[in-house]
This record gives sequence, C-alpha cells and structure tokens, in this order.
Amino acid sequence: MNALAHRLGRVGIWAADFDRLSAPEVREAAAAVEDLGFGTLWFPETTGREAMAQAAVLLAATRRITVASGMTDIYARDPVTAAAAQRTLEEAFPGRFLLCLWESHPSLAQDIRGHRFGPAPVAMRAYLDALDSAPFGPPGTAGSPQRVLAALDPDMLALAAERAEGAMVLGMPVAYTRAARTALGDDGLLVVTQLCVLGDDDGHDHADTADTANTADSADTAKTAADADTADLARTTAEAALPNRRGLLRGLGYENPDALDGRLVDALVAHGRAEDIAHRVQEHFDAGADHVSLHLVTTAPGSPSVRQRERLAAHLPLRPGGHAPAFAASIFD
Repeated sequence: MNALAHRLGRVGIWAADFDRLSAPEVREAAAAVEDLGFGTLWFPETTGREAMAQAAVLLAATRRITVASGMTDIYARDPVTAAAAQRTLEEAFPGRFLLCLWESHPSLAQDIRGHRFGPAPVAMRAYLDALDSAPFGPPGTAGSPQRVLAALDPDMLALAAERAEGAMVLGMPVAYTRAARTALGDDGLLVVTQLCVLGDDDGHDHADTADTANTADSADTAKTAADADTADLARTTAEAALPNRRGLLRGLGYENPDALDGRLVDALVAHGRAEDIAHRVQEHFDAGADHVSLHLVTTAPGSPSVRQRERLAAHLPLRPGGHAPAFAASIFD
C-alpha cells in the first residue's frame, strides 16, 4: 500500500447528501463520520456548494480525516485558481486534502456555466498542463500536490495512470474494478465508490414504529415491506447510473443494460444488510481497489442517519491494514 492509500484508509464515505444540509449540519455530520473511524470523506461538485470552499468547511470541522473533493469540475474554475486553492488547503491542513478532478458534463459545462465542452481526455490533459505550471499559491507550497482523476472510460484511466496518483471509479461493478486495476498498473491508486442501499436489520426499524410491534406477525410484515423498499430503491439507483455507463456495461457482458435485470442491479448497487455491503467492499479489495468509498442512498430528503453509518462501520475494516470486528471477520476470510 502506497503512502496516499494509507492516508485515505481502507473505507470512506461519499457524502452526496451534504449539499442538502445547512452548514452547521454539514459540520456536525462530518465530525460524526470521522468519529466512526472512516478514513476519508468524499463529496461531489455538481449543483451545490463550490468544491474548494466546501473542502475548507469540512477540514475545519474535523481533526484527522482526509477530505477529498471527489468530482471537482474542471469547468468550474480555471486551473490557476484551482492550483492556488489546492495549495492553500495543503498549507492550512497539511496532508489532509485530496483533489479529485472531473471532466464535467456537457449540460453543466455549456448550458449552465457557458463554456465550450471539449473531448474529456483532451480537455483534462490541457487542464493538468496548466495546473502544473500555475504560478499562484502560498509561498513554499509544492508546485503539484497530489491528485487523482474521476475516471470511467479507458482513455481517462490511461490519463490518470500517466498524470495523476490514480483514479476514482464511481458506480461500476466489481468486474470493472479488475479492469481499472489493469489499466492503472500495480502502483496507481485505485479508489472505488460503491452505490449502496442499506436495508433494515430484520425489519426492526419498521416494526418498532408499528402499533402491533410486539407481535411476530408484525415483525415479519415489516421485514417484507422493508426488503421490498430496499429492492425498489436499489433498482431506481441503478437506473439513474445507466446513462454514462451503458457501453462499459455491455463490455462487461450486460448485453441489454436498459432491461435492468436483477443481476445488473445487484452488480451496480450493493443492497441489503450491513454484512452484504461489507462483503461487496471486500470484493472490490480482492479485485484490486486500494480504497472504497460508500455512497449510501436513502429515500429521506436529508442525510443518511448516523445510525445507518454506525451499522456499516461495525462491519468494515476502518484502519489501514486493519481488520473488521471479530463478529464480522468471517466475511473477510
């Protein structure tokens, strides 16, 4: 494990929900993620807060956890500004910020930001060139602090291997983790972001709120309802992930991705018990991932509850090179 992978820890949280929270709620949620033992707090940049400002908020609210801007849009700021911001965060919070650059999407780059969207590898390469030669930043800071690229297709993975510490792959099956590891080689950092839906353990979350929660029939009914809700949300999440992944999924043997059969839903979205999600994390490790971040999807409009993240944490290896708790160790054997 290289130094950057060790710094990230084995498992992190992808906090897509933070843009729906107030700043005080974001600070509280970030501290809770750190206290649970997750190694890295990832967040995207789409329609919410500006990435570098958000990173500063999260770093100031925590003490040790690494903060990674998981999809820093290259059309949101020029590379000189991005370089100065990255170096400023590195100066203020040494070794705790990781920049992950994203090539954006035509609708965001052109329709909203007013830029001309270019071919992803070409635009990213030019951005990296300008980032490396940027003259601004605090005195004494490194010219090119560490970075990774958000990458799905082979061209972007190849660029990540050439011009960055590695890549972050979001929302793909374990089989693609193997392909990404091959593309990056043995030394490149491979981060995988896993979509997941956490079900209710034995239906307790539903049964406890029912008038007849003390009956076995009520518990069975609640568990059946909870399982159906989990399966429905997993399918909806998989469907939302399809647009940028159809070709890649066909290359993995899913000939008709739009059919969204159970096999594809299961491959894209880890769902069920905390143990099931932990098992998927281990599958990514076995396939070559250095770090896995968990994108926990819920039906609630706000943040995934602390209780849900606690349930996941109890089954995960949250220390670099460490082990899951004894009661969960069997799934990692």
